Amino acid sequence: MFRERLTQAGAIERLFDRFDATLRNAGYLPMSGQILDATLVAAPKQRNTNAEKADLRAGRNPEDWQDKPAKLSHKDRHARWTLKFSKAKRQDDGTIPTTDLVIPFFGYKSHVSIDRKFRFIQKWKTTDAAASDGARLREGLLDKTNTTSSVWADTAYRSKANEDFMEKQGFVSKVHRKKPHLKPMPRHIQKSNAGKSVVRSRVEHVFADQKSQTGLFIRTIGITRATMRIGLANIVYNMRRFLFLERLSASA
Repeated sequence: MFRERLTQAGAIERLFDRFDATLRNAGYLPMSGQILDATLVAAPKQRNTNAEKADLRAGRNPEDWQDKPAKLSHKDRHARWTLKFSKAKRQDDGTIPTTDLVIPFFGYKSHVSIDRKFRFIQKWKTTDAAASDGARLREGLLDKTNTTSSVWADTAYRSKANEDFMEKQGFVSKVHRKKPHLKPMPRHIQKSNAGKSVVRSRVEHVFADQKSQTGLFIRTIGITRATMRIGLANIVYNMRRFLFLERLSASA
């Protein structure tokens, strides 16, 4: 009931901003640059025909759903299928497969930007699972209030459009560089990426914490409710992080 009221009021963003203001008033200003990343969030799989899938991808409701409101209310028209790439695990004989795993995945995607200093989530966005990570950088994920202009992210965020955008907005790109096509990675780029990875990996702990503590999973229908669910998880993470830092400060 509480979540549904939050959804209907469209209040989750305001609630997030109110706690963010509390953090800043307590002295936790965004510092030392920011780190961007995204993670997939599963939703209940839909059983649709190929024709229905084509309509949904085109942004249309399938024709035979129009006069069936009960069926329509149980269909998630916003979640999408994508492919999840996972590193192959070591086999029982000690060998590691040369190819990674590719797993079909249905649901949404949580995009966040955290500050490097305190690791609070500063900006966030929810999309369907098939949405590009990199394009979201230009959709409000960068925090201009951070005391440092550096931005870390993996190669999914490396594009001319993003580099131009960050330069115009006054940010300094620390985004990983991609391997040249059909060529070995130059040694200096390897070393540069390795250094960036030390910083960038911090954002992965945010998602790991959320999934271990809240079991991040969408059980509702539609992106509006998915946004509410992910927004609540982001607030809870920031609250837990705040309590951890306060206890650390008190014991120092």
